[in-house]
Amino acid sequence: MKPILVPALVALLVLAGCNAGRSAMGGAEQVGEGLGEAVTAPLDDFNLRRQLIPTVLLQAEANPYDLRNLNQCTTIGAEVARLDEALGPDTDEPPRQDGSYRSEQAADAAARATLDAIRGTTTDFIPGRSWIRRLSGADQHSRHVQSAIQSGRMRRAFLKGIGMQRNCAPPAAPSWFRPKR
Repeated sequence: MKPILVPALVALLVLAGCNAGRSAMGGAEQVGEGLGEAVTAPLDDFNLRRQLIPTVLLQAEANPYDLRNLNQCTTIGAEVARLDEALGPDTDEPPRQDGSYRSEQAADAAARATLDAIRGTTTDFIPGRSWIRRLSGADQHSRHVQSAIQSGRMRRAFLKGIGMQRNCAPPAAPSWFRPKR
């Protein structure tokens, strides 16, 4: 085991136990849920497991400026909502307050660090990992995923600009925009 893994596990257990009243082992549960993915991370390097790209992102990659069937504010808003579902909230959206305690947030951070350490440990043993990723096609697929994400972000920004131009209310426009009556 790597030296960083043991302190991360200890920190996770300490932080997860701090909030016994609400969710005593929330961070530990998060590690348990993500452990399988972290341990099988080498499957990604050998291109035996691939991250699926949502259809809406593939469509955005093919034509980010397509306006077919987007004649109304409701259809623009629906398309932005599909992109939000695939990409997560846009940068113009206010952060969501989930009501969690600081100890829960710390446990979540410790859980993420633990999973990163486990993922790093499982992938570090692969000799010539970068070459394996290139030869297996995993590197090319990873670049394709990032390209689709970038295209989706670009399309969402474009659609919100069109929504502003057409005097649409959010989500068809940025959250700060107020349509003129």
